[in-house]
This record gives sequence, C-alpha cells and structure tokens, in this order.
Amino acid sequence: MSKSSNGEIKDCFEGLNRGIFAFNQVLDSVVIEPVAKGYRYLPSPIREGTSNALSNLSLVVTIPNNILQGDISLAGKNRARFVVNSTLGILGIFDPASKLGLKKNDPEDYGQTLGAFGVGPGCYVMLPVFGPSTIRDSVGVMGNTLLDPFYLSTVGDRNMLLDNNLGDRTYYIEEGFEKVDFRARNLETFSDLEKNSIDLYSTVRSL
Repeated sequence: MSKSSNGEIKDCFEGLNRGIFAFNQVLDSVVIEPVAKGYRYLPSPIREGTSNALSNLSLVVTIPNNILQGDISLAGKNRARFVVNSTLGILGIFDPASKLGLKKNDPEDYGQTLGAFGVGPGCYVMLPVFGPSTIRDSVGVMGNTLLDPFYLSTVGDRNMLLDNNLGDRTYYIEEGFEKVDFRARNLETFSDLEKNSIDLYSTVRSL
C-alpha cells in the first residue's frame, strides 16, 4: 500500500517531487494564475457557462467508470444528465438537467476505479502540470486521457486533423480552459495556503 505508520501515503520520491513542485509553482505564477485572474473579470454568466460545459464534458469519463465500479444506476442518471444538458442545455452551457431532478454527482475516473478494484495507491508523486497524485492515480490519468471519447474524437481522430491540427487544438484548448477555470474558482484558497504554510509542499502533500 506504501503507507506510513500514521496512514499517510509515503513520499518515496520526495527530492524529485519537490523539484517538480517548484516547476509547477513557477508555471502557475507565470502563466496559469495571471490568466485565471484575467478570466475572473469575465461576466459571471460566461464563467458559469464555461464551468457547466466542462463539467458536462467530464461525464464522458465519469459514466464508463460508474459502470466499471458497478454503479449502473448512477451511470444511467449521469447518461441522462449528459444527454439533456448536451441538447437542451446547448452543449452543457446551461444545466436544465438539475431542474429536472438529475442532480450533479461527484466525478469518477480510472484512478478511483483502480482503487475500487483493490489496487493500493502506491507512493505519492508530483506530476508536471497535473500536480499531486499517487502512482495508482497517475496510471488513472493516462486512462482518463487515452480512453476519453473526447480525446479519441479529436487528437485520436486523424481525419479531423485535416491540414491544420484542428483535433489537437480543440482538445488542448478544452484542457487549458479546464485548468484555468479550476484555478480561477480557487484563487483565494490557494492564496491562503501559500500565506499560512511554512512548507507549502508538505501542506499540499497532506491535503
């Protein structure tokens, strides 16, 4: 399981992890945080619509993991939510599904599915750009990408590339929006962590 005696995930690669964490901090301060602050100036309906659309798109990963984890009922509800919001909600920009009783549920991914199958978390790892993870969830990240229908229909679809990398750009723009939207929604939280942490790396690892 790679857990210490107090139940925490072991930091087997702390030196390397700290180096990657420092890289992520620089990337955040130079690129992601400034863009996120600018994003916050957009009108609230635009930001809310973007968050809704990204949440709706994430269901293409959540639904198969609901099924793999044996929760067929939740998979059906999430599928209905995806269909309603993708159509009536105009590609998920609006959320009519919630008004119909199809409430938003916690996302699921392949790392969680591996955990449900009994795979231990392994050591703590810090991934470039993606941030804190474990060995198990790092494998899950690859599954979340390579088995994502949106990835397969953009980057993975050679016919969509044409002569201008349309598929690649579509996927990576969506990924960029997802990270900026998440960062914008948590500006104050991250700022408080930085101000109140003696060792920010250790604080993030504990969280």
